[in-house]
Amino acid sequence: MKRPLYINDFAFHCILGGGNMANHHEVLEKLNNAERGEFTMYDVAGVMRPAASIDPNTLPPVADKWFDNRVNRLAQAALSGINGDGLDDTIRKAVEKFGADRVGIFIGSCDNGSEASLSALRCFKETGKYPEGYVLDMQRADFPARFIAERYGIKGTILVHSTACASSASAFISARNSLYAGHCDVAIVGGVDISSLPVILGFASLEAMSDQPTNPFSANRSGLTLGDAAAFFVVTREPCPELCAEPTLKVIGCGESADADHITAPRADGMGAVQAMHAALEDAGISADQIGYVNLHGTGTRLNDSMESKAIAKVFGSEENGASVPVSSTKALTGHSLGAAGALEIAFCCMSLKNGGVLPAHLNDGVVDPAFPAVHLVAPGEIANGLKYCMSNSFAFGGCNVSLIVENG
Repeated sequence: MKRPLYINDFAFHCILGGGNMANHHEVLEKLNNAERGEFTMYDVAGVMRPAASIDPNTLPPVADKWFDNRVNRLAQAALSGINGDGLDDTIRKAVEKFGADRVGIFIGSCDNGSEASLSALRCFKETGKYPEGYVLDMQRADFPARFIAERYGIKGTILVHSTACASSASAFISARNSLYAGHCDVAIVGGVDISSLPVILGFASLEAMSDQPTNPFSANRSGLTLGDAAAFFVVTREPCPELCAEPTLKVIGCGESADADHITAPRADGMGAVQAMHAALEDAGISADQIGYVNLHGTGTRLNDSMESKAIAKVFGSEENGASVPVSSTKALTGHSLGAAGALEIAFCCMSLKNGGVLPAHLNDGVVDPAFPAVHLVAPGEIANGLKYCMSNSFAFGGCNVSLIVENG
């Protein structure tokens, strides 16, 4: 609790719907009841692959045509509150109070215009030239962050993480460092990503994508399912009544580690994940037995679920040894939103903390992998009474591990 991040507001949009700090109850109910969103099927070399793609017809275009792509439309949906309340008012108040040059933007994103690239290459193949108006600048890693800066007239620090599945979780740590270094007074932190066809093709080529909706922590798991999502937070290093009258939600613990073991596979014994979780607990100044819920990375791949179950057992103990911290992967319900996943799942933790410990359920086929240590997978309808601390895990390609701890109180 040495360097807390006060959460003044947050907003998100995913396959289950959208909401913000005050208006998210419909999505939380779906999470608690293990209600999966409607997935879209894609034909990948003759094999149908599901993805939790949001109907693009429900995402209005961005007014500035330069920034109008699917990634920014999704970001706009969360920011403006389509199907829920967004962050527009809170961000505009922050810019007015602190000044445009004292607001920073820290986001995670991996897919920056791959669909435009695919269509441009198709056009070049067919006509010998690229479509009119196509420029690579639209595929820069900072394009979504520049859109947010342009939308609100922000002139402060812009930093984008593109570290695969840990991108937006890492963004929280960079935001905290920048706030406490005095580089900004308020930070917009989060992530946005889409399940575009090029990304689906890439994961299918790695043999990491399932032909059925993902089945995390099951003996029958066969890979991940991608999804669309955007989630953003407005955070400060101290309470700010102008932005939030009583900011009880805080990010109080941040832990990172690097496996340095394999370019895509996680370290099999889970020790990199263990190091990240221990670092977050030490940073927060609390013990493992104070954590009331863990949002798993839980991708449904054989390697991730195996190592993460071992890591959870090492940090929190297994049910066989009397430990019973509730854990769940929400990716079976929302799809794996890559660069947005860390921020989206922190939002889910915040929702549970603000609503009496109503937990996201763990959805799989119920077939326990006998090779896993026994862990407490959240059942539909489960509530953690007295919930005060949640941990969220994000474990990415290349062994980039991030654990974050959120407190309500």
